[in-house]
Amino acid sequence: MSLVVYLAAAVLALSAAVLFRRPNTAVGKPSGLRNALTVSTCVAIALGAVVFLCSAPMTLAAVNDLTGVPNFGAPLTYGLLSAYSCSLLILLINWRGGPRERVRRLVLRCIAVYGPLIVAIVVLFALADARVERLNDLDTYYANTPGMREMIVLYLLGHTAAIVAMTVVCVRWGREVTGLLRAGLWLIFVGALLDLVGFQLTKYTAVVARWTGHDLDFLSTRVAPPMAALAALTCSAGFVLPRLLPAAVGHWRGLRDYRRLDPLWLRVGFVSTAPKPPSAWWQSPAERLHCREVAIHDALLALAPYFDDRVRERALSAALAEGRSAHQARVAAEAAMLAAAARRAAAHEEPLRTPSTGRLHATEVSGAGGLVELAQALGGSDAAGTMREGTVKAF
Repeated sequence: MSLVVYLAAAVLALSAAVLFRRPNTAVGKPSGLRNALTVSTCVAIALGAVVFLCSAPMTLAAVNDLTGVPNFGAPLTYGLLSAYSCSLLILLINWRGGPRERVRRLVLRCIAVYGPLIVAIVVLFALADARVERLNDLDTYYANTPGMREMIVLYLLGHTAAIVAMTVVCVRWGREVTGLLRAGLWLIFVGALLDLVGFQLTKYTAVVARWTGHDLDFLSTRVAPPMAALAALTCSAGFVLPRLLPAAVGHWRGLRDYRRLDPLWLRVGFVSTAPKPPSAWWQSPAERLHCREVAIHDALLALAPYFDDRVRERALSAALAEGRSAHQARVAAEAAMLAAAARRAAAHEEPLRTPSTGRLHATEVSGAGGLVELAQALGGSDAAGTMREGTVKAF
């Protein structure tokens, strides 16, 4: 069982670390709310990881040995679980947003409720007689012990209140939003249901069974822990998905466009005077793509004196004769003219006396789209098979 909860803790910790690495992925939020949302998300996920770490039997045994107090890990874990429940509510409050004063007031209310609850858990444990160490079945073993009984019920009720509130908010808010945000809310809803049914209901059932003289301990010791792990991972995916997926898609597109610019960069990069980036391994795909765009535009300016309208016109006529559209023909013609200009520059020929005064389509549009079109036309044209005197190593 320790392996299951340790794995869940590791995944949650990794999610928090990845999210913290990208603190500005929230879209459509003012910077203050975005920072609060990032912090509250990371805190909630990190607390979930710590709860699973502390609830593992191996960790409980180590904590008990370290403190010299049998079952000291119980109030520690239950207190952290209550803090985790509070953090989930605070996260939803920050995610929903609104006037800052209202957000602050609701956050303080959550703290005012769960703060005393955590104190009560510690006090009840201190007053109870729990001398026998129980690493796996503490909830059921001490279900009828004064002090411990109240502590167990209290932490379960606190967690139930948070999960029920989170479920209600997800259902209501899910009807108002669309896209990734709605998908994230439904993941949180599913995770909350798993928590309610798979963890809390089984815990309540096992404890009540002990109260009535029955033994259903397996629900608490075997069913509840993995269900809790699955519920926490599902909820965390719901919180993280709307915030990380847009950035991940942006990185993928940046890397894709960066690679698709290879034919163009390999052809013209030798004349670029743009400063090379200080390093490549640490840069994001978007940053690398921007550096390559700047370098290519610089190279196109350097090759402009070699642009020959006669080459462009012949290539344009040939492309139109092949049945290409006007736009495709234009890009193919400009690719042929560019390839010829690169060959002349690589051979150190003199610039043309009357170079072309027309602008390339790639320089008329913003973003990498125009350059990508030119690169693909250049890579698929006859010029791609010619000598690559100007070939350079891509950065």
